[in-house]
Amino acid sequence: MRIVIAGGHGKIAMILSSQLSVAGHHPVGIIRNAAHAAELKATGAEPLVLDLEQSDVEHLSTALAGADAVVFAAGAGPNSGAERKLTVDRDGAILLANAAVAAGVRRMIVVSAIGTDDFDADSDDQMQVYLRAKSEADAAVRATDLDYTIVRPGGLTDDEPTGLVTVGETVERGNIPRADVAAVIAQLIEDGSAPRTQFELVSGSTPIASALHEL
Repeated sequence: MRIVIAGGHGKIAMILSSQLSVAGHHPVGIIRNAAHAAELKATGAEPLVLDLEQSDVEHLSTALAGADAVVFAAGAGPNSGAERKLTVDRDGAILLANAAVAAGVRRMIVVSAIGTDDFDADSDDQMQVYLRAKSEADAAVRATDLDYTIVRPGGLTDDEPTGLVTVGETVERGNIPRADVAAVIAQLIEDGSAPRTQFELVSGSTPIASALHEL
C-alpha cells in the first residue's frame, strides 16, 4: 500500500515509515524542509516536499492521488506559538482530510492527543490552544465521510515498545512509547480495523491487534 504521512519528519512518523517499509508498503512522508529528505529515505520512505500551511486542497489532493491511506502526524511543535497550533495542528489536519476526500482516498488516521476535548475555550495558554486545535481538527474529520480513525495517545516517551496497550473511548491518563503508537497506526492501516472510531491510547496489558479488534 501507498501511505502518505503528513509530518513525515516527526518521531512517530519516522518510526511508522520504517515499520511500514519493513512490512513491504510504500510510505511517503510530507516534509516542509527538503534538508530532511535523506533522513526519510533512510527509513524507507519517499520524501514529498510540501508545506501544509502554504498548500490548498487542489494541490494536496494531486499529491495524494493513488494513496491507499493518509496519516496526519504533523504538529507545530512545543515552541511554535499559539497561532501555529491552529494553522498546523488544526488547519493542517482539516486540509489533509479535505484533500483525501477530493483525491478519493477513503482511509485516514489522525494522531491526536488524550483529553483534547477538555480545553478551556477562554484561555490563550499555549497548551489550551493546542488542545483546542486538536479537538476542532478531530471534530472536522469526524464530520467527513472518510473511514477515519482518530488515535488519542497519552504522554509520549522514547522508551522501547512493549506491544501492549490500553484503548478505549476514555482511559486513565498514562504514557506510551512512540514506537507503540506507530505500531497501532500500522495495524490500523494493514487490517482496516476501527473505522469511523476515536479512542484514547496508553500503555497497558493487551496486545495491540487484540485491543483494536475489541473496539
